[in-house]
Amino acid sequence: MILHSFRSAALAGLAFCVLMMAVALGLEHIGGYEPCPLCIFQRVAVIAAGIVFAIAAIHSPAGRVGKVIYGLLSLAAVGTGAFIAGRHVWLQGLPADEVPSCGPGLDYMMDILPMQDVVAMVLTGSGECANIDFSLLGLSLPAWTLVGFAILALAPLRMLFFKSRG
Repeated sequence: MILHSFRSAALAGLAFCVLMMAVALGLEHIGGYEPCPLCIFQRVAVIAAGIVFAIAAIHSPAGRVGKVIYGLLSLAAVGTGAFIAGRHVWLQGLPADEVPSCGPGLDYMMDILPMQDVVAMVLTGSGECANIDFSLLGLSLPAWTLVGFAILALAPLRMLFFKSRG
């Protein structure tokens, strides 16, 4: 599908975010896979990108500045998600003796620690994030999520770098 307008690029990004969340929630609630802290952070990035795409599609600014702002905001959310997914893939690739020990659960950390400490601890990783519970075609879920973020990045790039009609 060729995205002929700013709004169509934003809607395509939003639709892909909805698809990514549907897969994640389906795997959790139907497949029984419990998300680890890094998975939850990846979901937050997908939701953040989806919110920016939704607002961008509704607003559909006429000027170049508005389009660049929405493009950069959505690209930042997608890039953050890709970074987290890449970190997750890296953690899963560590030899067993280098995997960090399992720490406290995300809910517990959120209750007792400041947010910046929670983010730092989650990005450092824990043993539960290194587990590979599911793979498809030789790729783990975080690897597929990284592929999803790479595809999703096409929407903000389209919003940023091509002239659009509306």
